[in-house]
Amino acid sequence: MLDKGIKGRTEQLVTADMSADRIGSGLAKVFATPMMVALIERTCSDSVQPFLADGESTVGTHVDIKHTAATPIGMTVWCNSELEFVDGPRLTFRVEVFDESGPVGYGTHKRYIVNGAKFQAKADAKLLHAAPQNIA
Repeated sequence: MLDKGIKGRTEQLVTADMSADRIGSGLAKVFATPMMVALIERTCSDSVQPFLADGESTVGTHVDIKHTAATPIGMTVWCNSELEFVDGPRLTFRVEVFDESGPVGYGTHKRYIVNGAKFQAKADAKLLHAAPQNIA
C-alpha cells in the first residue's frame, strides 16, 4: 500500500558521460539537465517499488523542475524525493537535488503505476501498426 511520505535518496558521481557537452544538451562540461531528470526519475521510482504488487512498476508522466546551479564533472550529486500525493495509480513527488556545494535543483515529478507486462505489450504493439518511414 502506498502512502504519502515515502522518501527516497539516490547519490551518484558526475562523470564526463553525464555532461551537457557529451549528451548534446549544451556545450558546458557540467551535469546535464536531462541527466538530472534521469536521477529524479530513478530516485522516485526506486522509492516506491518495494511497496508495489508483483509485476507492477511506475512510469514517469510529468517533470516540472528548475535546474538552479551547475555541477562540475567529478562532484557528487544526490536527489531526495518525498511522495506527496497518491490518487489511485497517480503519484506526485516533491524532489530536491544537491551537490557537495548545496542545492542545484528542485521541483515535482509525477509517475503512474502500471502492470509492467501489459504496459510493455501495449508499447511493443505500436511496432506492428507503425507506418513505414521514408528515408531520403
